[in-house]
Amino acid sequence: MRSGTLFIVMTVVLDAMGIGLILPIMPELLQEVQGGSLANAALWGGVLSTVFALMQFVFGPVVGNLSDRYGRRPVLLVSLFFMALDYLVMALAGSIWLLLLGRLVGGITAATHATASAYMADISTPEQKAANFGLIGAGFGIGFVLGPLVGGMLGEMGTRAPFYAAAALAALNFFFGLLVLRETVTDTIRRPFEWRRANPLGAFRQIGAHPELRRLLVVLFLYDLALYVYPAVWSYFGQARFGWTPQLIGLSLALYGIAAAAVQIWLIRWMIARQGERGTAQWGIVFEALACVMLAVVTSGPLALILTPIASLGAVAMPALQGMLSRRTGADAQGELQGVIASVHALAAIASPMLMTSTFAAFTAEGARLFFPGAPFVLAALLLALSVLVIRRTPRTED
Repeated sequence: MRSGTLFIVMTVVLDAMGIGLILPIMPELLQEVQGGSLANAALWGGVLSTVFALMQFVFGPVVGNLSDRYGRRPVLLVSLFFMALDYLVMALAGSIWLLLLGRLVGGITAATHATASAYMADISTPEQKAANFGLIGAGFGIGFVLGPLVGGMLGEMGTRAPFYAAAALAALNFFFGLLVLRETVTDTIRRPFEWRRANPLGAFRQIGAHPELRRLLVVLFLYDLALYVYPAVWSYFGQARFGWTPQLIGLSLALYGIAAAAVQIWLIRWMIARQGERGTAQWGIVFEALACVMLAVVTSGPLALILTPIASLGAVAMPALQGMLSRRTGADAQGELQGVIASVHALAAIASPMLMTSTFAAFTAEGARLFFPGAPFVLAALLLALSVLVIRRTPRTED
């Protein structure tokens, strides 16, 4: 199964590269298409993120249940095919409405990460789950090292160039999977597809029937709600606070990706061996909260670049939470679980971008009583503190 693990990690690397490629140029693209100020561009960026997340929320459980019935391979390949088309639409879009249409389609088919996690759960023993989920996180971090750096450079050629590059990467990934990906869903764990479990409410009822799972899903939601502050406002924050160019924004994201990859390859295993999944999740969330507070008040661009990789130490929290959830779910429902997790991510992604970009706009708009670009990071730190309180009230089991 080592070749399967390698492919899944590479899938996530290329997926993250496609996302990271476009982040540095989003402020300029939205101002180019829609006009207006940076604060207005941030608001439209929040709208696009919310539309994308809404589609993920509605269709995440459907895709997860389909992968439990028909297998991980076809779901991954179909998703990658439409991802490539979505980036092409974004590259050609000349209006905000076409960008919205592209985000609608992209959100429906953005199943690669959740299905990759289900695939990893299929090939892992209970003891290996959190560490192997860390490999997926590391792949995402590596992709973010390469994506923003290349995206920043391509952005100098025009706001559309990164989208063409992202489409090419998604197409390359599709053909790679077509050649090497093997199926992991066998008849012993295959489960019939049922619409009553495939809709978001039905899937939440099924997975959330276990009290511990319900609490952990709340923790996951609060964690995601807070951490979406980075994709929601980082590009705008860097420009407003430090006057960063797309290249410097790309560099900051790459620094985070390098550190996050190292954390999720090596530190996660060391932490779980000593603290267990529960302790690792708690310490990771606490560190994320401290990092948000520091980024909120820093006024020096070089110091922010130093803090960026340090902030990635909190990346141990997500794989630990995933491991705790996966351990408590049957082998025939791992795809369904990942679909529910995708919907939780999506719920946070629906609420957080508008919450964070509105907060950013309120404190950076012309005439604002207090110019404070770091305000969204203060809000994120408060949400992370609340998630620690919830996880501490979750009954202890063997993690």
